[in-house]
Amino acid sequence: MFQTLRNAWKIEDLRKKLLFTLLILVIVRLGCAIPVPFLDPSRLQEMLDSTQGNLLGYLNLLTGGAFAEATLFALGVSPYITASIVIQLLTVAIPALERMAKEGPEGQKKIKKITRYSTIGLAILQAYAYYTLLRSSQFNAVKYTTGAAAWISGIAIVLAFSAGAMLVVWLGERIDEKGIGNGISLILFAGIVARIPTLITRLITYIQLGEFYPQYYVWVPLVVILFIAMIAFIVLMNGAERRIPVQYAKRIVGRKQYGGQSTYMPIKVNMSGVLPIIFASTFLAIPGTIVGFVDPNAEGGFAKFISNVFSTNSIWYAILYFILIILFNYFYIAIQYNPIEMANNIRKNNGAIPGIRPGKPTSDFISRIISKTTLTGALMLAVIAILPIILGAVANMNISMGGTSIIIVVGVALDTARSLESQMMMRHYKGFLE
Repeated sequence: MFQTLRNAWKIEDLRKKLLFTLLILVIVRLGCAIPVPFLDPSRLQEMLDSTQGNLLGYLNLLTGGAFAEATLFALGVSPYITASIVIQLLTVAIPALERMAKEGPEGQKKIKKITRYSTIGLAILQAYAYYTLLRSSQFNAVKYTTGAAAWISGIAIVLAFSAGAMLVVWLGERIDEKGIGNGISLILFAGIVARIPTLITRLITYIQLGEFYPQYYVWVPLVVILFIAMIAFIVLMNGAERRIPVQYAKRIVGRKQYGGQSTYMPIKVNMSGVLPIIFASTFLAIPGTIVGFVDPNAEGGFAKFISNVFSTNSIWYAILYFILIILFNYFYIAIQYNPIEMANNIRKNNGAIPGIRPGKPTSDFISRIISKTTLTGALMLAVIAILPIILGAVANMNISMGGTSIIIVVGVALDTARSLESQMMMRHYKGFLE
């Protein structure tokens, strides 16, 4: 990663893109320090510390601590991610959206516009839900709760949260257009990286508690070793691929011979990257948001049961998380990769897979390979995600979101490195006209 950045820095065009991306990320972090009026951050931080592992803790993690400080970018990219999930699900269910998605670049622009409008609605709804939660007696973080001042403060808080969420999305799109790409992912990456000092401080606190709880002297080093092993395994998994051999037939055009070479079609084990993790985490955050909106002071009954089940420290959350990661992995692969189209492309180029007849047998063979690699990648991704939850429950340590954070950070870093390498290859390539 660092070598790729150093090489990209030597190219003037990429250097400008890197500087522009860095500027946008700095602006995002500055926005995470601008407080929203009429909120008491100290009260909010106190409640977050006492209820670690819930929905708000997850939101605070993704925003790099912006929510705990009650700042402008407190919602971060959460509404956009939720809107993207909803629109992708509807693309499969609604024929009009499915046709739009297959229209090429123009269709993708329309899908993005629909996603953007959906983000606005979800941002307003989510902002109002959090305002309702924060003004409840459980948090009591809103300074004015009665009279005209309550109306004014409520409107200001909801508008500030909503506008901040849309501004984050706009900044991410600027990175896509004028920066190095992966705008939303990089903003998510920056937010999680900003929490690393807090996580280190937490581990140091556990070591200090070892004087009273000697088991922490064993568990803390084990957690550190586990995280290092997870990083190495994620890097290995991202580079793993199943290579399908392809043989192209010879053909003569004029005096030149084309084709005849043997190559392969790579099928990556982790074709979906970090998206299933983000989708599953966001999807599991929705029930907690609804409970906070409907019954923020729940101390028992069904609402309290839902809050406990969807707490990121619970075993039920780990089970649902495991299942959803696998399902979202299959869903994303089914949308992005079409075995029939891949088989047709091979046949159009006079190619064939050795031992497999062209047409439907080829598409069925590719489909089986994709299914096996998808299952392998999904299981590895899910195990990495839930392992810290299980270890945290056994060791009585709050590291439930550690696996998710590592997967997102490492995945985004590798995707960004690959994007930079591809851009450098394009600039170093000397075409046949030269």
